[in-house]
Amino acid sequence: MTEPFDGIHPVQFVPRTSPRTAHPRAAAPCAALAVGALLLAVAPASAQPRTLRVDYFHTGNAASEVFALDRVVLEPLAWPGNPARAIDDSNLGKYRFDVIDRTTRRVIYSRGFASVYGEWETTAEAQSMHRTFSESLRFPAPAAAVQVVLHKRDRANDFREVWSIVIDPRDMLVDAAAPPSAGPLIRLHESGRSAQKVDVLILGDGYTGAERAKCEGDVRRLVGVLFETEPFKTRRADFNVWGLCPAAHESGISRPSLGVHRRSPAGATYDAFRSERYVLSFENRAFRDLASQAPYEVVEIITNSATYGGGGIFGLYSTVAADSAWAPYIFVHEFGHHFAGLGDEYFTSDVAYQPATDRVEPWEPNVTALLDPATLKWKDLVAATTPLPTPWDQAGYVARQQALQAERRALRASRQPESAIDALFTRERDDSEARLGGEPHAAHVGAFEGANYEARGYYRPQANCIMFTRDRVPFCAVCRRAIERVIDLYAPAQAR
Repeated sequence: MTEPFDGIHPVQFVPRTSPRTAHPRAAAPCAALAVGALLLAVAPASAQPRTLRVDYFHTGNAASEVFALDRVVLEPLAWPGNPARAIDDSNLGKYRFDVIDRTTRRVIYSRGFASVYGEWETTAEAQSMHRTFSESLRFPAPAAAVQVVLHKRDRANDFREVWSIVIDPRDMLVDAAAPPSAGPLIRLHESGRSAQKVDVLILGDGYTGAERAKCEGDVRRLVGVLFETEPFKTRRADFNVWGLCPAAHESGISRPSLGVHRRSPAGATYDAFRSERYVLSFENRAFRDLASQAPYEVVEIITNSATYGGGGIFGLYSTVAADSAWAPYIFVHEFGHHFAGLGDEYFTSDVAYQPATDRVEPWEPNVTALLDPATLKWKDLVAATTPLPTPWDQAGYVARQQALQAERRALRASRQPESAIDALFTRERDDSEARLGGEPHAAHVGAFEGANYEARGYYRPQANCIMFTRDRVPFCAVCRRAIERVIDLYAPAQAR
């Protein structure tokens, strides 16, 4: 787990207040018309407020961190969320922010989330240097000044305050300018008003203007994959899905390990944290300005690339290389991270993170330290006859995985084509499907040791799951339930 906040007193910034109209600043007529048309298209007349965004800088290392305001943005569209579910009761995320009414001291909005910084601080690099990352908090624009309080989990995984700032939506410095155009909005799947649905944005990155048709085709194909997967298939009517394909100057995204660098619209890049397959964007401002042109609570960035890769951060975004042979699996796996805060259940692959120095119960809903089997968080799904911990042939699985990992490293070192890697992954999938499917407790929910990147001390709910392997298996029962609980946060039953 990460080191706690070092006790630096949070800086409070109180902006100057001044009278302000509800209209954006003057912009180029065509941009203003485009944004106005978009507002009418996706946010018909309602009482929903606009969306306010706080962009800030998150700086530090493995031992300390500080926060500083960058800008406050009034986004062009109405807030897409459900007013009846403004408070997040999921207890998910490494961080949580509260928006507090300064008159009543009542929390009027809250959400848990994770961040790029929150992952980076667990890497070896964070032990030796400081870095700065841009992050954002989005919430319904209030009528008057509010206190925004950021919390982070401590060593015991309890939330405690690390930063506080007063935000006044009437301040003259609030940026209401129209963002650079992301192109026409693509309506992929509409089930109803945004306030009663989960709004998902699929954002293309690395597609030139001439490749727009390819982008749209990739977007539609991957949305189809999502809705073929449970529980999204059954809950399809609880979602709206939108698409944007901003035009890139060059085709593709960055891959620094091969000397390939691109300035793609959303800034997606391979080799995040020096991990070859990890795809993230470190261009938060650019990503947020593009995304602000669609209603969204969830964002999937699809990249115009074929090399196996993707990533997912809870409450931020997930990514997938659209042309990879493994794109369907990657899309769903990484979406699980981003949408429901699911943890990785695998433990044999190389990762950038340092091992935990202590054992506390993870906040992720599908991994456990099993400190007390009697209080296992998915105990209600475990049959009385299933032992805890649940036995499985971990040694045999690890030995086979180690051999395959060595083979993969040799293929990468000799610069073999991606097809050779895909062939290896196919053999690995077939082998693990046979091994895990033959386990005595394969169909049971239990506590199988090996999860959260570690072979010992962490446990997953079932022998196999999309969060564990690339096998052709569904989400396990625990993951499915976790996903449905988040769907209910945005599209509660009474709205259906």
